[in-house]
Amino acid sequence: MPSLDKSDLVTTTVRYRMPSVHPEGRKFVVIAAAIALLFWWIIDWDFVGWIVAGLTLWTAAFFRDPIRTTPTGEGLIVAPADGLVTMITTVPPPRELVGGEGGMADEPVIRVSIFMSVFDVHINRTPIAGTVRRVVYIAGKFLNADLDKASEDNERQHILVEAEDGTRVAFTQIAGLVARRIVPWIKTGDRVVAGQRVGLIRFGSRVDVYLPVGTSSQVLLGQRTVAGETILARAGVSELIEGVAQ
Repeated sequence: MPSLDKSDLVTTTVRYRMPSVHPEGRKFVVIAAAIALLFWWIIDWDFVGWIVAGLTLWTAAFFRDPIRTTPTGEGLIVAPADGLVTMITTVPPPRELVGGEGGMADEPVIRVSIFMSVFDVHINRTPIAGTVRRVVYIAGKFLNADLDKASEDNERQHILVEAEDGTRVAFTQIAGLVARRIVPWIKTGDRVVAGQRVGLIRFGSRVDVYLPVGTSSQVLLGQRTVAGETILARAGVSELIEGVAQ
């Protein structure tokens, strides 16, 4: 094995950076902080003021927007959300995304469900680079997002992205018990890069990812994902992986 000279090595230092609060959440932080000051200085209810101050910090943390480093490579599909992989199953693709120009084929695909608790980052990112072919919003219920039927019954928004090579990956933002609004930042026809911020769901929710036909999951049940960083799958690669909970 050839030896490496020091000149061949590049040393890079990465320092921790406190995540900023996304503009979408700043108004909520300001409102909560104003209420805390109201209890402290005007009503003189210090105990309640401290409780609201804690809620202010939690709100700022909920809307945090950390910088992510997205891996690049042929066929990589990255996680669109932070959270826990709660379901991996074979299902028909969403009917709203099947058929028509730029639509998905009517064939069963693997769906990976990522549950976001109220403590997770809630900014969602696109799994692949390409063109947004469809954005479909569907009003619905606000059931527990951890339930399987939430994919069909809850308020949700489907997004379908097509890569330059024709690979199509769909993902669905699903509102939950606490979530009451899905906020999109993209529209049909937009060009996106892998890991780009595409929207958020306020206060707890779930994101389903529909992998291309013939593609299997590269994450396991119980695994935690990081939006824009964790590799969910490689398009066209179907192989069984195993893991151990410990």
